[in-house]
Amino acid sequence: MVYDFNERIDRYKTNSLKWELLPPKGNPMWVADMDFPSAPAIRKAVEKRAVHGVFGYSILPKEWKQSYQLWWKNRYNLDIPNEWLMFSTGVIPAISSCIRRFSAPGDKVIIQTPVYNMFFNCITNNGRQILENELVYRDGVYSMDFADLEEKMQDPQASIMLLCSPHNPTGNIWTSEDLERVGELADKHSVLVICDEIHCDITDPGTSYIPFLSVSDKCRNNSIVTLSPSKSFNIAGLATACVCVPDAGIRARTHRVLNNDGLTEPGVFAIDSVIAAYTKGGEWLDDLRGYIFENKRIVRAFLQNNLPNIRLCESNATYLLWLDCSQIEPDDSKTLAEHILKTTGLKLNAGESYGSCGRHFLRMNIACPREQLVDGLSRFKQGLV
Repeated sequence: MVYDFNERIDRYKTNSLKWELLPPKGNPMWVADMDFPSAPAIRKAVEKRAVHGVFGYSILPKEWKQSYQLWWKNRYNLDIPNEWLMFSTGVIPAISSCIRRFSAPGDKVIIQTPVYNMFFNCITNNGRQILENELVYRDGVYSMDFADLEEKMQDPQASIMLLCSPHNPTGNIWTSEDLERVGELADKHSVLVICDEIHCDITDPGTSYIPFLSVSDKCRNNSIVTLSPSKSFNIAGLATACVCVPDAGIRARTHRVLNNDGLTEPGVFAIDSVIAAYTKGGEWLDDLRGYIFENKRIVRAFLQNNLPNIRLCESNATYLLWLDCSQIEPDDSKTLAEHILKTTGLKLNAGESYGSCGRHFLRMNIACPREQLVDGLSRFKQGLV
């Protein structure tokens, strides 16, 4: 491993959402924000731009699209034409805009719960209805319920499906067969798929996610895919993302709504950071993946040896762990999370914010230096005694 991820960085008094909401001696292992500095190549690019000193309006250079194309070709063997790619200031703003553009007030949007809590906000804040296709959970493993999914897609008010791939919070990498079936059902029932692939790069060593656009013509021609290096390289604060749309008709409507909502003007750091990440950050990312994988192994061993009633759900993507607490907290994990925070200073996500089927679960963010991880596990045990 070339890069060292063990250094602890003091993030207090930097307006950090993750840290500022806790007392000074707390340990935040909740929101999907890594406690590692970003890749050296990104920091160097941002520093160079900052030294210039003029931060006016920016345009996208050809290198911005080229960096996405290079990354997806080299990593995932996916060819992405120039015209498919559009800038957005963020994945969630883009999804929210697309929900408004491709559905009507009162329409239903399908989500596969438990799922990223912001999906709920994107739907309800836009006056649409949530239609849950609950994932099947058996013995620590999640899978799609296709019979129920088709039933939901047959609802005449269902116009959009939000697909999370890889899945947050379960950490699933959906198979080609899973994704192909989603694409077939969506095409059959005229439901547009908006696929969030923001966690795609954080996978276990030796594993890789499968781009939705690579699976079939039906997937490619009936979808909007959101991409970003923000999770992979810890640059969420730079407000940079990409919307990828193969179909010309869908793309034209997407481009219009992103422009109408003011999401297409990049900040000065949003450009250079992406180019640096995707052209010079590969080795750093691979070292990061190995480090996170070892953190996951440490958590698994700790739970087995100290908290055998807590089940770590099987996953092979993201730096977020989904913990089944049903054997110790049968009512709700919100109360449990609040108790742990109050008594130990450890902050975890309560599972019910990802859907009612997550009420027995906690989400733990392990993208942190090893010392912080060990401290967090100690506090976790303390909070359960």
